[in-house]
Formats: sequence, C-alpha cells, structure tokens
Amino acid sequence: MDRLLASQVDRAARAFPAVVLTGPRRAGKTTLLRTLRPDAEYRLLEEPDLVAQVRSDPRAFMESLRTPVILDEVQNVPEILPWVRARIDAAPSRRGRYFLTGSQDFSLMEGVTESMAGRAAILRLLPLSTQETPKVTMIDGGYPEVLKRPRDRSLWFASYLQTYIERDIRSILAVRDLATFRRFLGLLSTRHAQVLNRTDLAAPLGVSVPTISQWLGTLEATGTIAMVHPWHDNAGKRLVKSPKVYFVDSGLACHLLGIASDADLRRSPFLGGIFEGFVAAEILKAQANAGRPPQLHWFRDRRGLEVDFVLPTSRGGVALVEAKATRTVRPEMAGPMLRLAHAMRERGGRAPRCLVVHEGPALATRALAPGAEAVDLSALLAAIAADR
Repeated sequence: MDRLLASQVDRAARAFPAVVLTGPRRAGKTTLLRTLRPDAEYRLLEEPDLVAQVRSDPRAFMESLRTPVILDEVQNVPEILPWVRARIDAAPSRRGRYFLTGSQDFSLMEGVTESMAGRAAILRLLPLSTQETPKVTMIDGGYPEVLKRPRDRSLWFASYLQTYIERDIRSILAVRDLATFRRFLGLLSTRHAQVLNRTDLAAPLGVSVPTISQWLGTLEATGTIAMVHPWHDNAGKRLVKSPKVYFVDSGLACHLLGIASDADLRRSPFLGGIFEGFVAAEILKAQANAGRPPQLHWFRDRRGLEVDFVLPTSRGGVALVEAKATRTVRPEMAGPMLRLAHAMRERGGRAPRCLVVHEGPALATRALAPGAEAVDLSALLAAIAADR
C-alpha cells in the first residue's frame, strides 16, 4: 500500500543528510524506507550480535557501512548517533545518506536533539489512514498486517501486546509486574476518549499516581496513545487543565475492550468513544503525513460547554469539530459548537468553521444549521489537507 508520507521522506532526503522516521512498532516504517530506497544498505539494530558489535567498536561499524543506509530501531544503540553526526559533518553537502527509524520517540529524540540538530529531518509514521486505504475501519484499525489478514485480528493484537510489553515496556520502564501493566492497558482502554484522571487509574491498580504518569508518558512516546490537550481561549487561559486520552489505533482499543466484531461494536456502550478516537487519530495521521506537527485540542468550560475538537487553521483561526457515531445528523448536534463560536465572535475573534463529522456515506447537503455543516470523515480530512 502506498504511504502518503513517502513524498515527505523524499523531500526531506533531498534537503538533509539524514532522515529520522519515528512511530509505533509495526506501523510500516521499515517497509516504507526499503520501498523508497531499495538499493540502500539495511541494518536492523535489534539483533543481539549486531548490537554488541556496534557497542564494542562503533568506528569499525560505521566504516563498514555503504551509504545510503537504513539503520532500523536505532533507539537500541543511541550511542551510534554521535558517530553518524561525525560522518555527516565530514561531508555536509551530501544529502539523503542516513535513514534512521525508531519506535521509542523520547529516547530517540533526545539523542537526535543532542547529536544531529540541523542535520536530520524528523518525520512520524502512524498506522495506515482512511486516506491511504478504505480497508481502515474502527474495528480493524490501521496496522498493515491486520489489514492484510483481518480474520487473524485478535491473534495479531494479542501477539503485538505481548511483544510490546515484554520488549519495549520491560526495556524502557523495567516494570517488574507486567501483569499489572497489562491490567493498566485494559483499564485505560475503558477511558478511551475521556478526560484523563490519573488518580482514577492508580487506585484500582494499587500503584502511585507518579507511576501512572510514567506509564502514560511511555505509551505516548511509543505512539500507542495520544494526549489531546485543552484549547486556550483568547486570554491564554486553559479552561480545563486535563487532556483527553485516545488510543492511536482504534483496532487495538477494540481488542483491549473485548470488541471482536463490527456487530459487537454497534452494540457496545463504547461506540461513541471509539468513533471519536477514530476521528482524532485520522486527524493526527493527516497532519503527520503532511509533515506537520500535531495540532489538535478540545474544549470544555466551567459551565460544561464542551466541543470535541478545536483545530487551529493556517490563517490564524480555528475549526470546531463534533464527532457523532451516527448517519442521522440533527441540528441540535451543532449546538455546543455554535455557542462556543458565538462566544468567540463576541470576544472579537474570527468566526470559526463548525463541522459535525458523522459516519458515511456523505449527505446530499452539508447544511445542518446556520453556521454549521455536516460532513463525513473524508470531507473533514480533505478540509484539513486544503488548509496548508
């Protein structure tokens, strides 16, 4: 499947000596790079012998490489980054020589910041989006291997979680009680698309709030969850301090919730949250695939006025978005957005675009209420793509 990020990778390779591609495990980073650079040398920095070789004699390892080269899962040996920097600095005008991948953003990014500032373009690849293939659904999510064999969805996610917990979580956090961490993931899935309450998560697990914060930080850094933070008003004040939490892949969220089929999802009390999270993930994917930083917020004031998403636009305004898991859209669904839009105009701000995004197919008319439109997900993403 073609990836929308491919053009950004090619563009970055023409402008920088190195390209760093981060994102969740199994999202397709290696496949993308090896497809774009089929003649590049490839080294997987997870193989024990190779890791030992790099750590014992990094100079010899670097001298053995023929560029362009793909260094996969470089977070396992971040000490190689200064050596990559030295090779780049020896011939700074040569572009597209090093392609690095990593599934642990925080440790990788720290090394990139310290060692390769100005030398590397940093891009992020998330699982497949609906813009890349119609096979992406709420129940299947967007991981390429699931979409190839959807009947094996449950087995794949179970194996993925086991590998993720035993490899990434154990190495990053040194968690002794992996069973408790697995329970934490299940509990967190029930808070999908909800306002984060760390105390509410810590109490049933018998762990501290700082531990929960550390675990959440790791899930976010490895691309498993996304934290959507509150939007600031014109005065620069956050009306609500806590973020909302979303699993980046709806298929993984469904698996953790025990939702095994589309019929199960339609009967589930979590349907609304799963759809809201699906919309959030598709927005973040569209931004990442365009090489843009994540820009997604939500709004709630002290009186309970709440809007699912606030999207800053390139022209200094915002778009307000409500996500509704329905094909029957009613004018009252736009009520919260219109009230917030009215308040924004009263403060002298620009009139925001108000969109209710619903399940497809597209409606014959977008008109929902004065100042509000009803759109399906594809129309919402097209509007985001047009705002560059």
